[in-house]
Amino acid sequence: MPNADRAGGEVGEVTDEKPLGSRAPEFIRRSRPLHLGWRAGVLLIGLAVIVVGVILLPLPGPGWLAGWLAIFAGMALWATEFAWAQRILRWTKRKVTEAAHRALDPRVRRRNLALTAVGVAICAALVSVYVGKYGFVMPWGINR
Repeated sequence: MPNADRAGGEVGEVTDEKPLGSRAPEFIRRSRPLHLGWRAGVLLIGLAVIVVGVILLPLPGPGWLAGWLAIFAGMALWATEFAWAQRILRWTKRKVTEAAHRALDPRVRRRNLALTAVGVAICAALVSVYVGKYGFVMPWGINR
């Protein structure tokens, strides 16, 4: 019986993932000082991108989206050189794929549609009660 691969696949699952390790060019990997400098540069650049992403997270508007994209980009940079980052990135990709498959399941889609309809009905009822009691007047008195 085949074993599960180290990336966390199912038993007997064949994966076409690249082996973990450095993606640096061969001439850089041959020289230890050059390779250590390369790894340090990748570490620092990835860290800078992640720090920018964390700074963008609390910003209003699309800043949170740009923040998450920057964090994932920093992790992808680290994954070019560090096996631990490659494992985290593989795990994240696997979880996103599983979530996408679950979201496409017809039963889950019907359930989500029903929950959305109930939520919209509750919001419409609350707005109707408010408008019936106070009319079309905003509670914060913008006209004053």
